Amino acid sequence: MKIKKVKYIKTLQAALLLLLMSSLHAQEHPSLILTKQGVKEIRSQLGKVPLFDASLVETKAEVDAEIALGIIIPLPKGFSGGSAHERHKNNYQVLEKAGVLYQLLGDEKYGIYVRDMLLGYAKMYPTLPLHPEKISYARGKLFWQALNDANWLVYASQAYDCVYDFISPANRSIIEKDLFRPFADFISVGSPQFFNRVHNHSTWGNVAVGMIGIVLRDNQLIDRALYGLKEDGLAAGMKDNDGGFVKKEGQKAGFLANLDEPFSPDGYYTEGAYYQRYAMYPFLTFAQALQNNKPDLKIFDYKNKVLLKSVYALLNLTKTNGEFFPLNDAQKGMSYYSNELVSAVDIAYLYAGKDPSLLTIAKQQGRVQLNNSGMAVALGIKNNLEKPFVKKSIDLSDGSDGKQGGVAIIRSKMKEDELTLVLKYASQGLSHGHYDKLSFSFYNNSTDVLQDYGLSRFVNIEQKGGGNYLKENASWAKQTIAHNTVVQNETSHFGGNFETGSKFASEKYLYDVSNPKVQIISANENNAYPGTTIQRTMALIAQDGFEKPFLLDIIQLDSKTVNQFDLPFYYLGQLMSTNFAYETPNNLETLGKANGYQHLWKAGTAILTVDNAKVSWLNEGSFYTLTSITQPNDEFFFVRIGANDPNFNLRNDPGFIFRKKNVQKATFVSVLETHGNYSPVSEVALNSYSCIANLKIIYEDANYIGIQIKSISGVETVFILSTENNKSNQKHHLIIDSKTYEWTGPYYK
Repeated sequence: MKIKKVKYIKTLQAALLLLLMSSLHAQEHPSLILTKQGVKEIRSQLGKVPLFDASLVETKAEVDAEIALGIIIPLPKGFSGGSAHERHKNNYQVLEKAGVLYQLLGDEKYGIYVRDMLLGYAKMYPTLPLHPEKISYARGKLFWQALNDANWLVYASQAYDCVYDFISPANRSIIEKDLFRPFADFISVGSPQFFNRVHNHSTWGNVAVGMIGIVLRDNQLIDRALYGLKEDGLAAGMKDNDGGFVKKEGQKAGFLANLDEPFSPDGYYTEGAYYQRYAMYPFLTFAQALQNNKPDLKIFDYKNKVLLKSVYALLNLTKTNGEFFPLNDAQKGMSYYSNELVSAVDIAYLYAGKDPSLLTIAKQQGRVQLNNSGMAVALGIKNNLEKPFVKKSIDLSDGSDGKQGGVAIIRSKMKEDELTLVLKYASQGLSHGHYDKLSFSFYNNSTDVLQDYGLSRFVNIEQKGGGNYLKENASWAKQTIAHNTVVQNETSHFGGNFETGSKFASEKYLYDVSNPKVQIISANENNAYPGTTIQRTMALIAQDGFEKPFLLDIIQLDSKTVNQFDLPFYYLGQLMSTNFAYETPNNLETLGKANGYQHLWKAGTAILTVDNAKVSWLNEGSFYTLTSITQPNDEFFFVRIGANDPNFNLRNDPGFIFRKKNVQKATFVSVLETHGNYSPVSEVALNSYSCIANLKIIYEDANYIGIQIKSISGVETVFILSTENNKSNQKHHLIIDSKTYEWTGPYYK
């Protein structure tokens, strides 16, 4: 009996020892992004890898300057761009960098800085009420919105992980009890309208809670981050005083839901490239942390590797110079040189098979993350492994199942030059979406030829509405007339109603880029205006007699009622000429009274009598001419943005509008030419005139539309589209003006 008891005790002691060893291993730090083994590997390469070393020197100089300045933790007040906001933002960024420097350099001054900063926040945090600014649907405590609080926690959790073992158990207890645990609870159970939905805001919240949950080895927090708040945790406080989100029965939430819902199978993020860029940091950073701590989850394989696909999607959603196309709410000028994309490219390189084309982007970015993914990239560049990253024509589907429309990108490259068409036929894009079905933008290299306005906001500039969205974002930037697409009866698509717009997406009819000389996208929109169908077909065509490929644009409308249709084009640069007379008013009036029209000055008007209306302009050394087929009594307006804008929040960009009135069926056909050049140094203009002699519709019925383009040099181009049958093996036979056209597939060229 005693022998059995002794054996039992020894067995129990062995089990407890194994449990203790397992627990000690589980508590190893750092383990989020950096790991002990990873730090060891990085240290062995320091001084040998130029790009990594340069990034380290730059980071060290920044953090040393902050340490010399001293720790500053102001009481929260003000909006984005304000001194308190920017200081707290700077603090969390420097915290993370200091933690990394402590691990890589072993200098205790960085550990001391992180410890003292966190103790300072731990002293203040329990005393904080909600932020004094009350305009957010989910207010934070450190910042005016919970989103920024989540930003803080994502970065601070990494800093804490890096210096965890440096901080004494007593101080860790204070930091966790008074700061991190109440912080995680506040942005989750305390802010369900923020945390428990599908949106880039919630992704940051989910990741913040998950990151600190891993550091604290708190499975409840990790579970909350991955799967959202459970129903029993939502009994109270579901709607805050600012009119926040209320979780609907059965609705998904959490990090995995934010991977499932907004991302299409192609990696396109439904809110658009600007917000996809913003969300990539939490998505990929948490993925790294999960890979290090929950490898069985296989997060980088989730949804057929959608996170890695998303990096490639983002890189393709850029102009020649790396600036993102401004789809939906988007600040123009944002590019893949942002910190989020440096992180994304590094992580994708490490976890996507070390694709050498990503090294070309990283080399252009000129810096790397100070972790194993950054070291992998820097080593690849050191060893000259990079290969060109080639942006090709691509059609990116939208929607979790890829069936909610999409964004088509068509590129035509000629030596060092590139023309790019972007047609948006996507879903609404959540709260950041615009009412702009079948809108497009067009670029000559990195120059906007026909532009998308983007958003009305000056991000983090306090003087402009605290850096927040301006009221003109809703009254102008989101309205249909602000985009290069059709407007019916001066009302926006779906009546500018978010709930209605969120139910529908346009439908792709045809996307074919197999022939580099004729690349085509065609899509249908049947819900923007009840009773009206819209089909837009755009083709980038390389043709003899034209200096560069021209853009053919065909819009066919069929309505059950008589309507007015407006088609705007927003260009940049200086007007050169028109081939028709127009009048300019002595006193400016607005084009309309609502739905964005109130923001347009009527700068010129014409009643068109020509068969082809030509508008030419010059921008950044190139000439452009838009030739449009017109009918008698079609109206034309030169417009300029900026009316009813007392605070000068809008750019005063020019545009022009073609209008057809009192019609049930209407067809807009235009050709945009890119031609010639002008040098202010030589003062010589070359090829400054249009090459088109005549543009006309030679056939149109319920099944086909045929367009003829004659150049001045005598070259005749005929394009025929089968508008009802897009099968690639379908044979067509059509007689137009006694001439027989036979072809197989959706179009003839």
